[in-house]
Amino acid sequence: MQHDKVLILDFGSQYTQLIARRVRELNIYSEIHPFNKIPSNIDDYKAVILSGSPFSVRGNEALHPDLSKIRGKKPLLGVCYGAQYLAHFFGGNVAPSNTREYGRAHLSKINEHGLFFKGISNGSQVWMSHSDTIQILPENGVLLASTDAVENAAFKIKDETTYAIQFHPEVYHSKDGKKLLENFLVHIAHVTPDWTPASFVEETVDFLKKKIGDDKVVLGLSGGVDSTVAAVLLHKAIGENLYCVFVNNGLLRKNEFKSVLHQYEGMGLNVKGVDASRRFMEALSLQDDPETKRKIIGRVFIEVFDDEAHRIENVKWLAQGTIYPDVIESVSATGGPSATIKSHHNVGGLPDFMKLKIVEPLKTLFKDEVRRVGAALEIDADLLGRHPFPGPGLAIRILGDITEEKVRILQEVDAIFINGLKEANLYNKVWQAGAMLLPINSVGVMGDERTYEKCVALRAVESTDGMTADWVNLPYEFLQKTSNDIINQVKGVNRVVYDISSKPPATIEWE
Repeated sequence: MQHDKVLILDFGSQYTQLIARRVRELNIYSEIHPFNKIPSNIDDYKAVILSGSPFSVRGNEALHPDLSKIRGKKPLLGVCYGAQYLAHFFGGNVAPSNTREYGRAHLSKINEHGLFFKGISNGSQVWMSHSDTIQILPENGVLLASTDAVENAAFKIKDETTYAIQFHPEVYHSKDGKKLLENFLVHIAHVTPDWTPASFVEETVDFLKKKIGDDKVVLGLSGGVDSTVAAVLLHKAIGENLYCVFVNNGLLRKNEFKSVLHQYEGMGLNVKGVDASRRFMEALSLQDDPETKRKIIGRVFIEVFDDEAHRIENVKWLAQGTIYPDVIESVSATGGPSATIKSHHNVGGLPDFMKLKIVEPLKTLFKDEVRRVGAALEIDADLLGRHPFPGPGLAIRILGDITEEKVRILQEVDAIFINGLKEANLYNKVWQAGAMLLPINSVGVMGDERTYEKCVALRAVESTDGMTADWVNLPYEFLQKTSNDIINQVKGVNRVVYDISSKPPATIEWE
């Protein structure tokens, strides 16, 4: 890859990948590595960013990177924990805050009039998330900015291109965060911003050609954005050696198996539909634990693909549409200390019995980046605008055990909700929407008779990458009509609620 690269050292923050995403929005390629596994080819990186962390620099478990080949030799930016590390272990002092500093703050004293804060004014909103504070700057530290509550909100090291900030520029609530990163990377570190969707397509296709050669690849299509973009990239690289399989696991949306197969007609892809719904439903019988359901679905997917792979002569590779948030939420993307939130069916490798190698052309991209790459590949805009849908399908939207009747109910509810969003011109204003079937019954009245039926929860969020999300304030009139339609048309449901939780602290899916 002939691009300037930025190294992000991961100290375990759930925001680390947001730093990477903000950097990429500047058309700059970035890589995340664990704080204790600094690449040996450090000279290949133009700048380095130290992430935040759930740890404290004052604790016995403080994370200690070896910065001997970085500090003073390359432009360096410390964020939150990174800033505290540069202070605490280089002659300054970090102590507990009198009050936990979390949430919005405003820069009140910008003392630097050079490139770092260029175009950023006093009063600019930033996002704080820390319980320690920098009391004394490190040796040769120069104060750059403060907030009302945090005196040492930003500083630099004299005669070095080493900068540090207590706040998080990567978070949406830091209004000038992207501008600050641009100032540091482009104007101070002189990184060339030339990593674009078009360049990603060109380089990935070239990489796939060299990696796969004349081998055959089997790919599991889902009908969603990720697997479709992965398929088109692979098709561009290896052509007829790509074999696509679309599996009906019995947990798709209403009529989705037929509609997805129809969707791929005319795209030039070799797609085979496999109805394995009975196989999945039998494997999931009486299972109600979310992680168990995910693992069962992952296992059966692998078994189905293994069966199909044996029908393809000399197939060597299994391709997957894995993207960054999948990897992040299953385990730290780079083996660092980030916490696991949930497992994903397409993350974690293959069992020994399956003799296929994995290729994941999108595993470094966020959802919005995948869509931009898809646009560069000239994939239909309607397909690229499709809402994300979980790999395990409705299994993780049915809380508790799964039965065919529950699947039928949720498919009907989901269809009314999604079609209603489209008819009301709300679908494209929502990043992801779906319905959850709750494991409870509630009392109701229909036609003067008592009912005791299911409750469903509707969920609609706005997001850019799935890492954070806010609930969408859908019009009351729309929610009222949708609720009435569901209760009147779906036998077995007598109550509808709307989820107004954001991520964090909640996740987008309920399981």
